[in-house]
Amino acid sequence: MGHLVTVSTCSLNQWVLDWEGNLARIIESIHQAKAAGARLRVGPELEICGYSSLDHFHELDVYTHSLDMLRRLLLDESTHGILLDVGMPILHRNLRYNCRVICLDGKILLIRPKMWLANDGNYREMRHFTPWMRPRETELFHLPKMLADLQGDTHVLFGDAVISTPETAFGAETCEELFTPKAPHIDMALDGVEIITNSSGSHFTLRKLDTRLQLIMEATRKSGGVYLYANQQGCDGERLYFDGCAMIIVNGDVVAQGSQFSLNDVEVVTATVDLEEVRSYRASISRGLQAAASTAKYQRIQTPFELSSEEDDSDTSKAPTLPIQPRFHSVEEEIALCGGCYLWDYLRRSGTAGYLVPLSGGIDSCATAVIVYSMCRVVMRALHEGNPQVIEDVKRIARYNGQGVLPKTPQELCNQVFTTLYMGMKKQSSRETRQRAKDLAEAIGSYHVNLDIDDIYEAQKKLVASTVGFDPKFKVEGGTEQENLTLQCLQARIRMVTAYEFGQILPTARKRPGGGSLLVLGSANVGEGLRGYLTKYDCSSADINPIGSIDKADLKRFIAWAEKNFDLPCLHDFLTAVPTAELEPITQDYVQSDEADMGMTYQELTIFGRLRKLNKLGPFGMFQRLVHDWSIDREHKPDDDAPYYTPAQVAEKVKKFFHFYAINRHKMTTLTPALHCNDYSPDDNRFDLRPFLYPPFWKSWSFKRIDMELEKIEKKRASKK
Repeated sequence: MGHLVTVSTCSLNQWVLDWEGNLARIIESIHQAKAAGARLRVGPELEICGYSSLDHFHELDVYTHSLDMLRRLLLDESTHGILLDVGMPILHRNLRYNCRVICLDGKILLIRPKMWLANDGNYREMRHFTPWMRPRETELFHLPKMLADLQGDTHVLFGDAVISTPETAFGAETCEELFTPKAPHIDMALDGVEIITNSSGSHFTLRKLDTRLQLIMEATRKSGGVYLYANQQGCDGERLYFDGCAMIIVNGDVVAQGSQFSLNDVEVVTATVDLEEVRSYRASISRGLQAAASTAKYQRIQTPFELSSEEDDSDTSKAPTLPIQPRFHSVEEEIALCGGCYLWDYLRRSGTAGYLVPLSGGIDSCATAVIVYSMCRVVMRALHEGNPQVIEDVKRIARYNGQGVLPKTPQELCNQVFTTLYMGMKKQSSRETRQRAKDLAEAIGSYHVNLDIDDIYEAQKKLVASTVGFDPKFKVEGGTEQENLTLQCLQARIRMVTAYEFGQILPTARKRPGGGSLLVLGSANVGEGLRGYLTKYDCSSADINPIGSIDKADLKRFIAWAEKNFDLPCLHDFLTAVPTAELEPITQDYVQSDEADMGMTYQELTIFGRLRKLNKLGPFGMFQRLVHDWSIDREHKPDDDAPYYTPAQVAEKVKKFFHFYAINRHKMTTLTPALHCNDYSPDDNRFDLRPFLYPPFWKSWSFKRIDMELEKIEKKRASKK
């Protein structure tokens, strides 16, 4: 028996219910793993059907078609000669399981169901699957006839077991199981399992990779072993982006790491590991005593298939892969690359002609436009690298010059697939915002349309006057709050209708080969969604929103980064401009300001959002927390940029936030699906499930309790003076 083992893991850009496409990518990953000399290949969670199949998992077709694809995989002799760990759903005794199927040379060795299901945030696995509730136990699974004929048997083992080869043993855990306090890899390691695979459907959020990587490294840092992490990569049909980063870790050290953001449909990561290093690492007496005392013994499924051989050990060209430093992207790079890769997947798979952004001259729509430009940069890089799938997609989508000629620069591609649309009004829109929009469009190469909507606005406004005999006015013209709000919303909704009108007709008007329509992109950031500072069915209503869960501070950092790294000096003016919706007339004494309208800063909105969602605080709990965090009485203020207020001011801020949150919550039910980038996103569609009709907060018990607590605090403050 040898001790040098070559293993592979991968990231696959799967697509929900793309049965034959998914299978083709799985087979390609196996071919690449074999070409690299690997004897074990592990793939992402639910890779056969696509992770985000959601309620399709209730349909029997999904299980039937998954078995069809598994049969085709087993029949394909080009996938033989390597141990395979493949993810798919399995129906067993009328229960639906999220499973790993371990197979070799056209035969199934084990079906291993997931035991701890992900059921928080974006995950709803308990809605679709049943967990396997019997650790280290197995039973027989009755194979359907189409698989029994291949197996030469009617049954295979189903449950929690491990595979034993002549020189080692390996076991599988799935995604969420790694994140549990008593993860399966602990008991497996104590029972002598040396190689552990983890197949994941782990989605991207900003700054998440460090947390994920620490957990993966920790899985073998204490107990030793080889850990193979596989993940999906790309947009598989939902608002999530799966950020790949397949890894191989040995005794807590990363020896191989794949890309986090890529347009490659298949990416295989391979390493050669020395099993003797695992055995040496596990030699401590305390670990040995725990292993000897452990009653958690796994059934071992024997196979004569060797992961290594003495001949391999004699090959001096082979050596263990050396540890590397893990690679991380900055937050700014994450926004650029995640947004760009997601938008390309969405565009190529939707079959549409491109994107349209209503470009206002403000930083939010600017950020959305720059993310599209980042998409074009990522695509051009893949073109220059000769990525065959990207080349095919660009020829189909861009149809450059109508002759299939590939674009040469990101700007050329941008001009074909991206339209920016400035919709101004003579009284409300400033010359500066119009110019900023024009400058940005020229810099990134988008097809730019500059128009005014005054005539449409006046026609709609006259409809009210002619019908009910009332002529609404803006507040600066002497109108009431309701008149002011009505006229602002009227403009905003006209812009939404206009954006869709141009999005549907522009490819035809431009005589683009194939015609088609453009997907409209939204540009409302996470803070505005949380506060409800948007008009229902205005330009926040779109097909997809790339920045819908990114806060203002991160967007500003991204734009400052892009100014330098994308060589876009025009972005500087966006960073210094005062955020404004430009929905009210500009006068000598008044220019509309977003933060003044909201009654709170974007920084405060971020804090409110995190405390509400991540810390799970209601109005009273949030006041109790912030009255200390924001206390003007603190002797040591850890962050000079943090807000500091009196207790009464904190109470007013918290009440104002929850008041507007409650009365605007209904807007979240129609919010444009946003690329998920933050764990305090207010996205009602899947992530943030809360009521949208609340009792009045201003007379709620929560607010009364704040007043009672404030009274106690003020008495305490007064006694110290």
